Amino acid sequence: MDDVVQTKVIIKNCIFTIRGQKVMIDRDLADLYGVPTKRLNEAVKRNIKRFSEDFMFKLNDKELKELVANCDRFETLKHSTTPPNAFTEQGVSMLSSVLNSERAIAINVEIIRTFVQLRQFAIENKELAQRLSELERYFMQHCKDYNSDITEIKQAIDLLMDRTKPSKIGF
Repeated sequence: MDDVVQTKVIIKNCIFTIRGQKVMIDRDLADLYGVPTKRLNEAVKRNIKRFSEDFMFKLNDKELKELVANCDRFETLKHSTTPPNAFTEQGVSMLSSVLNSERAIAINVEIIRTFVQLRQFAIENKELAQRLSELERYFMQHCKDYNSDITEIKQAIDLLMDRTKPSKIGF
């Protein structure tokens, strides 16, 4: 697997849904950029005006516990006195202006591309779900004689849709 593809896979595994937003955790971003988490957060603090609440937020206790429970790599955060920062797509974009290394710029480009792919995937899934609902309504109205067959088809479609939904925390 070439480096770009491997990096994309790593990035996808670092994107979580928290508070209904796709975010990345400061520790993962620091690892990707090749800097200590402390240094990344120092750069953010020096430029805090660039990071409004819709760009970055601190995880609350419940979110942190769920993150630790779902991701073994965050086990050490369980006893941390400082909750991690979560960066939205815009926050990650803003990081490129405060971290100016070649690696940070290259990684940021791949992260933004991954966020765009996720958004496209969500749009396509939403359109598919809408079309399937329309198809279900049509069959329920026009195919009364085949109701048991339609029910089985609907159950299969529902199962398929459940499998394509992203988890609450995770990609």
